[in-house]
Amino acid sequence: MQFPTRPPTSPSPMATTVATATAVASPSTSNSSSPSLLPRRRFIPPSSTPARCRLLPTPPRWRAGLHTARRVAVGSDVSSSPDAAAEEAAAASKVGKRVRVTAPVRVHHVAKAPGLDLRGMEGVVKQYVGMCKGKRITANLPFKVEFELKLDGQDKPVRFIAHLREQEFEIVGDE
Repeated sequence: MQFPTRPPTSPSPMATTVATATAVASPSTSNSSSPSLLPRRRFIPPSSTPARCRLLPTPPRWRAGLHTARRVAVGSDVSSSPDAAAEEAAAASKVGKRVRVTAPVRVHHVAKAPGLDLRGMEGVVKQYVGMCKGKRITANLPFKVEFELKLDGQDKPVRFIAHLREQEFEIVGDE
């Protein structure tokens, strides 16, 4: 008797057919102490299935939904406010202006002056990063201000950039 098997192109290991054989005891050989005369099932391994059929299973279907969700999240419009152009124009007027820091702001990214307090220092607003390609983005510190710090023993001043809020500085004059 020949058992049916899957064609060798099937990639799933679960697709192989498990053949079962039924063994029934004849009434003449059975004794009365046997629990029941139900057929017993035993596993017959498929010897004709090639090794290439035992490939890894395909990824779950829920992963396909992730790609769609990512496209929707990236493609959605972030700027829901109609006054985005007015905000960009107001911030663009501050770019290039000389400003003085009025709030106590500490920066730790300047290697030659760690833990530097910017209060009272003057710098130039270089860029407004609250808008990107005409859309409003959620920048907590939207103004990039460039400072120059003169240190003892150095001929050139150390230049560094710090990101500030609009409330942390005041406009002193033009560059």
